Amino acid sequence: MTTSSQEQAAAAETPPQGHPQRWLILGVICLAQLTVLLDNTILNVAIPSLTSELGAATSDIQWMINAYSLVQSGLLLTAGSAADRYGRKKMLVTGLALFGIGSLVAGLAESSGQLIAARAGMGVGGALLMTTTLAVAMQIFAPEEQAKAIGIWAAVNSLGFATGPLIGGFMLDHFWWGAIFLINLPVAALGLVAVVMLVPESKNPRGDRPDLLGAVLSTIGMASLVFAIISGPEHGWTSGRVLATAAVAVVVLAAFAYWESRIPYPMLDIHFFRNQRFTGAVAGAVLITFGMGGSLFLLTQHMQFVLGYGPLEAGLRTAPLALMIVALNFTGLAAKWSGKLGTPVSIGLGMTAMAAGLASIATLTEHGYPGTLLGLVLIGAGAAVASPAMAHAIMSAIPPEKAGVGAGINGTVTEFGQGLGVAVLGAVLNSRFAALIPVAAVSLPGALAEAGSDAERARITQAFASGLETSQLVGAVAVLLGGVVAAALLRRAERAESA
Repeated sequence: MTTSSQEQAAAAETPPQGHPQRWLILGVICLAQLTVLLDNTILNVAIPSLTSELGAATSDIQWMINAYSLVQSGLLLTAGSAADRYGRKKMLVTGLALFGIGSLVAGLAESSGQLIAARAGMGVGGALLMTTTLAVAMQIFAPEEQAKAIGIWAAVNSLGFATGPLIGGFMLDHFWWGAIFLINLPVAALGLVAVVMLVPESKNPRGDRPDLLGAVLSTIGMASLVFAIISGPEHGWTSGRVLATAAVAVVVLAAFAYWESRIPYPMLDIHFFRNQRFTGAVAGAVLITFGMGGSLFLLTQHMQFVLGYGPLEAGLRTAPLALMIVALNFTGLAAKWSGKLGTPVSIGLGMTAMAAGLASIATLTEHGYPGTLLGLVLIGAGAAVASPAMAHAIMSAIPPEKAGVGAGINGTVTEFGQGLGVAVLGAVLNSRFAALIPVAAVSLPGALAEAGSDAERARITQAFASGLETSQLVGAVAVLLGGVVAAALLRRAERAESA
């Protein structure tokens, strides 16, 4: 097929004004997306129940959590490529089915091994859902409505992240631990019916040959990279386990890049990175998720360990961040502002607001919750504008027939940035805390257990708070730097395109 016929076939997939039922379809795919996002955080609240009822060891708990994220992050590029080649609707249906089956097995698991295997299966379904939902959204909306649609999609992401612990806590108060997985079944079933009835099929009209070696290399490389990042804080960054895994990741990903640059039908076209719009958006996305993921991980610890809130109360007090994102995106205000300001300015201002929010949390939290609330509102407002603009910049820099791969890249960047943020900012916290409290136990609970007086406990808590402040400020600098880099590269790309 010639280039012109490819473009005509891609354009014919969606009418100029978008699919007639595009908003209803967006609701369906957001419902499917929500199940995946809830499962990213909902398991954390069930750790005590799993420990007592399944007799799970600490290593078992870690694998229950990591099996899902490792499989999902490792398969994102492969899932996106499969969706482009074989049909995004087919992969969306497959993802929902696999996720539903995995949830059923997880809910009925009678041992740690069964639950870990079920979580890995859910990760396969999650990878398919993460890539196909965004790819379908890009296909059914006309270009002028894509920014608003992506904004709603991003708002659902934030809603799922924030409500996971709340829903998990509610379910555990009324049911046994398996209910947190079985709650996915009616949602998956409803999503399956709606997808079959409403979502149109779309795929790459060229029908590239499958890149099997590229799929294997990307899966092994990304899974190894994420595993090294996850293992670093626990086992030490210079441990043999972490260094060996990181070395495998570097070698395999280098081989993947070489292979993709040599074949005529690459799963990931390396030439995408020559596009300044694409490169700027990817760089900004890594740093925005680095700062956001790591800082919010630290904020929950601050609320529980330093301010003394319970898990449910801490979750409720962080809710304004997600509510701000949902409000600005569902009302269309964020997309309206982005349209007026332009992508580079939107990303720059949004990430500056986020950096200011993180700095507010770091410096004003000691004065009570109002300082934290101000920070959460600023982060939410900034993310509502910057995150959809970033995702839209990545997707619009990639040909429409590669929408699945674009969604896979967006998901991979998000997973990588969040994991790296938690690892690096957590390491900053631990090093600062260890420097201030020279005791055998470097964790806050361990140090408090060794304390011999109330004054010493207060000093330990203050040291932990100081470590949190330092790491939050590092996150703020990373987000601000990301905004400057992304805005500059995107502005240069716009000037080059207009010239």
